[in-house]
Amino acid sequence: MKSLACALILLSAATIAHADDTAAPGRIIDAAIGDWNKDGKPDLALLAAGAEDDQADNPIGVYIYLRDDEHSLLKLAASAPNKIWGSVAPGGIVGQEPSISALPNGSIAIVSQNDAIGRDRWHQTLTLAYRNNNFVVAGYTYDSRDTLEPNNSHNCDYNVLTGKVTKDGKTLKAEAKTVSIQDWQDDIGQKACGNGE
Repeated sequence: MKSLACALILLSAATIAHADDTAAPGRIIDAAIGDWNKDGKPDLALLAAGAEDDQADNPIGVYIYLRDDEHSLLKLAASAPNKIWGSVAPGGIVGQEPSISALPNGSIAIVSQNDAIGRDRWHQTLTLAYRNNNFVVAGYTYDSRDTLEPNNSHNCDYNVLTGKVTKDGKTLKAEAKTVSIQDWQDDIGQKACGNGE
């Protein structure tokens, strides 16, 4: 917790200097600490809401910071605004909150969901990995269920880097891709999973 507090203080200073491409501290909705580039130093990943007047379909941005080699300060490494769907208001709808977490292998998991409204409920996980000095979407997992038709449920796991897809227990093949978090669109994963066709 102390590391997170220190990271947020450093982030506040960085935000003032680079207000156009970082997350304002008051808009941070979740954070994770891990060693993304495997240099033995703790790094930071954030989910932050867009500006209050932002009308984007995906109102949440992903901001990833790495430790600077020379000064051991956090430095913005990836900025992807309007990337994640979810409820951002403190009094928002339960079951629509996104989250970000560090995985044991040094990757980052970003979960979004609708487990609250309508008959179509879903969970989505993007797994980010640090490759060739870039944060790429290595995995896309999506599961859905219909609350009125319990047998109408699906799950899909797409390894974006290899193109291997497992949908409802069957192994399929999709195009292998290297897509940065900045260039990722959920339609890429939905297409690989055969959804919406």
